[in-house]
Formats: sequence, C-alpha cells, structure tokens
Amino acid sequence: MSVQDWFEPLPPTWRAQRADAVLDYRKTPARMADFAFSEVFHYSIPAIQETGDGIVQDGSEIDSDKIRLEGGELIVSKLNPRKGCVFLTRAQLMPIVCSTEFVPLVARSGYDSRFAFYVYSSAPVRELISAVVQSVTRSHQRANPEDITKIWLPVPPPPQQRAIADYLDRETARLDALVAAKEQVLGLLAEKRRALITRAVTRGLDPRAPLRDSGIPWLGEIPAHWEARRLRFASPQITVGIVVTPAKYYVASGVPCLRSLNVRETGLTDSDLVYISDESNVLHSKSRVYTGDLVAVRSGQPGATAVVDRRFEGANCIDLIIIRRSSIFESAFLGHFLNSEPAKMQFLSGSGGAIQQHFNIETAADLVVPLPPLDEQRAIVDRLVVQCSQLDAITNATVATISLLKERRAALIAVAVTGQIDVPEASPCRV
Repeated sequence: MSVQDWFEPLPPTWRAQRADAVLDYRKTPARMADFAFSEVFHYSIPAIQETGDGIVQDGSEIDSDKIRLEGGELIVSKLNPRKGCVFLTRAQLMPIVCSTEFVPLVARSGYDSRFAFYVYSSAPVRELISAVVQSVTRSHQRANPEDITKIWLPVPPPPQQRAIADYLDRETARLDALVAAKEQVLGLLAEKRRALITRAVTRGLDPRAPLRDSGIPWLGEIPAHWEARRLRFASPQITVGIVVTPAKYYVASGVPCLRSLNVRETGLTDSDLVYISDESNVLHSKSRVYTGDLVAVRSGQPGATAVVDRRFEGANCIDLIIIRRSSIFESAFLGHFLNSEPAKMQFLSGSGGAIQQHFNIETAADLVVPLPPLDEQRAIVDRLVVQCSQLDAITNATVATISLLKERRAALIAVAVTGQIDVPEASPCRV
C-alpha cells in the first residue's frame, strides 16, 4: 500500500511511515484452560459493539483460545473492517484476553496510542482495509493481519499527536452526547406513538364513553358498546407461510416472498425481498397473501404485524402468521391493535406467565381483540393516520440529524488525523 493511497499531501512537519515501524503486533496466545477457575476481562466484537467495552467472564465459560493482553493495546478487528471495530484497551485487576479476530497493536515510543486509535477508526483506513478483504460470506469479510500492520500511517510530531488526540477526545465526546440525546428523543417519540395507538384501539376516541371490563387482564376496560372476540372468530382464516426449507424454492426473479425482515409495525418494506417461481407459488397457494390480509412475525420480534398493501397482492410469504381480512374489522385497525402493548402482553405471556419466544397460529387464534363498530374503527384509523404521521415526521427528522452528526464525527476524525486542519489553533467546532 503506497503513501498516496489515502493521506497525501502531509503537512511539512509530518512524515509517513508504515504501521509496523511505529506499532508492534503482539499476539500472545492465551489458552483458556489456564483460566478455567478465574475471571477474565474479555474483549470480543459483540461485547464492544453492544456495551462499548469488554466484559467480565468466568474463564470456564469461554470455549476457545484467545489472545493475552496487558492493557493499553490498540485492538483492530480483522472481521468486517468497514464496520470499524477498533478499541483501545485498559489495564484491569484480572487477566485480559481478546478474540483472535483482533490484531493487537502496541505503540512504540514516539507514536501516541490514542492518535493511532483515531487513525484506525477513520473512514479512509476502514475503506482501505476493506478493499483488500477476503470474503468468507457476504456478511463475513476478513482482512489479513498484514493488511492492518503494514498500512502506511501519518506520523505528526509527538506533541501534535497528543494535541490531535486531546482535540478528538473532546469533540467526539461532544458529538456522541448529541447523538445520545437525539436517540433518547427517538425513544420518547416511539413511546408516545405506542401510547397513542394503545389508547385509541382500547378506549376509542370518546373519553366520555362508558366502559366495561373486557374480562382480559391485559386488555382491561373497553367501551361498553364494543365487542371482544378471540381472533379465530374474527378472521376467516389464520394460517402460516412456507416453513419447510423455503430456500429450496428461491429463484433470481419471480413471485415476491415476504419474510420477517420485510415486516415493520409501520408497514411492509420491499428491501431484501426473495422470490419463488410461479410453479412454487401455485404449490404453496395457501400462503399467498392479498391486499387487506395481515402478516405477523413468528420469531425475532414476535407479533410485529403489518397490513398487506397493493404492492404485494398475490405475493407469497415465508414463516409468517397470515391473518385473512374480514368484513367485521378494518385491517388497519386490527394491525394497530396487534402492535399495541395489550396485544403483545397477551401473546408474549404463555401459561404460567412464561415468556413465549414464538408467535404461532394457536397463540394468534386465541388473542382477544376489541372490535368497535366498523364506522368507529375507520374513524380511529383516520385519527391515528394523522397523529402517527406527525410523530413519524419528527422521528424521520431526528434520524436524519443523527446521521448528520455521525457523518460529522467521521469527517472530523478523517481531517484531523491527516493534518487537514490545524488542531492546535482550531477553535472548538460547532455543529
């Protein structure tokens, strides 16, 4: 990899050196049998992605060999480098290990480990390493250690390395705090949306309507003039999509097939569709879906439900619960109820209060559904369209802001570690 790959030209006082000239690759094997009766601090890719750090584990719970660390190493993931799992480890009061998917690097004198962390975290380096990965599968691409240890790096004078690291510590923390605040807003918006829907589909729009006990603890009181029926008596059919080796029916193009990843509480998405042939579609005619039918996820996010719209008229589906449309309910009303908290509490709590991991036909059929008169169902749906659209607009704007903040963070790191801004003289950036 040549110097010109990603960071030329450099400021006059900077130089370019290959990573193995300023960083040592230290791969000390750790046989987990040696830690069977002690706790270890374990850095794994899932732990770092989920918690932002390593985790304490009992050595007996780890069933594969690792790499022994001392603390202070820069660990760079070989797996899916575009996602950029890079971490600067810390000393612990127990043995430290990391996954063999990491390349541990120790900064030599004259190269700041925090500066190195930001260099390897930068988008240009992630893209450069990603360009030479070996694909195991589409979701598992792995770089060779030498692609990480022999890359050319910018090397500012040590005082400037520290100044850049200090600056990025400060500015990324500020941007991360803004992202966290926006993500908290997303959570509040989602909570408000759920509360609006739950109130509308269980109490209606008239706050003065007399109530009666539905007889279902999770549902509570409903308007006195509403019915409460089990879903088996409201829908003409509840069935399931293709469940036995569905992949054997896949073709490059043909009849679209909905899967759980196509089902959102806000509607169906056509991303990552799979297809089956016309012949397979005829063979599995019982799982074809039509406009107004509802499909619900069986596992993963069990119970998440969407109404089939005109885009998917006559499509098929895989491993989804299918609830056929009916003349006694508005599909959109039923979809809102099935996505509400009372419905989820019903199907997630099995006999004896045990949490169910799968939403099956029997569970769906036994759900108790409140049914207002049809004209009232339509009025509720119309009101929710307006209210949810307003909340969704705010949500989309917040998501866009989070994306911009993350882009700003990535751009800031890239320009700082390549000398495109004068960090010692720069005033704090503003978003």
